[in-house]
Amino acid sequence: MTDVPRLSIVVPCLNEEAGLETLVRAVDETGIVGVEFVFVNDGSTDGTLAVLRRLAESDGRIHYLSFSRRFGKEAALLAGLRKARGAIVVTMDADLQDPPRLLPEMLRGIEEEGHDCVATRRTTREGEPPVRSWFARCFYWLMRHFSEVALVDGARDYRMMTRQVVEAILAMPEANRFTKGIYQWVGFDTKWLAFPNEERKVGETKWSFWRLFRYSLDGIMAFSAAPLMLASLLGVTFCGLSFVALLFVFVRALVFGDPVGGWPSLVCVITFLGGLQLFFIGVFGAYLAKTYTEAKRRPAYFVKEER
Repeated sequence: MTDVPRLSIVVPCLNEEAGLETLVRAVDETGIVGVEFVFVNDGSTDGTLAVLRRLAESDGRIHYLSFSRRFGKEAALLAGLRKARGAIVVTMDADLQDPPRLLPEMLRGIEEEGHDCVATRRTTREGEPPVRSWFARCFYWLMRHFSEVALVDGARDYRMMTRQVVEAILAMPEANRFTKGIYQWVGFDTKWLAFPNEERKVGETKWSFWRLFRYSLDGIMAFSAAPLMLASLLGVTFCGLSFVALLFVFVRALVFGDPVGGWPSLVCVITFLGGLQLFFIGVFGAYLAKTYTEAKRRPAYFVKEER
């Protein structure tokens, strides 16, 4: 029976061939012993898989999974956590925006200070477009005020966890996974480490503004029914306003007669209410689509190659 590693490092990979060896060297420079690497190739179209094969052949600490196609970062994180064998597990990105130099301090937080998790958050967003940073802050504000989980502003997926926390995360069966929210939902004693934003060292970001926007919507719907409650609240409000408007029209017709007029404003009101109804039908449809996906119980991913 093989020894259980002290620390498993789970790294999702999408077209990261240029930075994998650099990441391994950076982790080794921290001096931590008893480490295993679990890389998850999420349908890369460059030479990522070839690099992983070479690294695994030359270094017994390195293991990898390669998906049959691209299933997304959430699926890659799930697969990596399932494969990790370490008593302590850390998830991090391959682009070195999650600085490996923090690993010793994170490890002390668990082994010496007794925390269940050590999580990281960015204190700045230097290098990001201002619009993107503004939307990110809005997302975290919405999650804190209108969801079951209170996400910390700037929270990263760079997080170290005990085996107990990992098993709790793996026990959550949903197909529509929002890992940042799951981390918070399972609870446990968490220590936060803050660090300034670091530029990507190699490669290019895979997260466009539209992908981040869709990801934030997934997070809100995964841990909040606030959009549905808002639809109900607005429905009641407009019903009340329409009743008041009906009384006003009735009284005015009795006092001043019923002159024909006001049709432009009436058209605007009808258009506005119609658009509002269509918008919330879309919200209901999005929640229904999530339910439909969960009901199908499809696997989160398929592994084509493993080592």
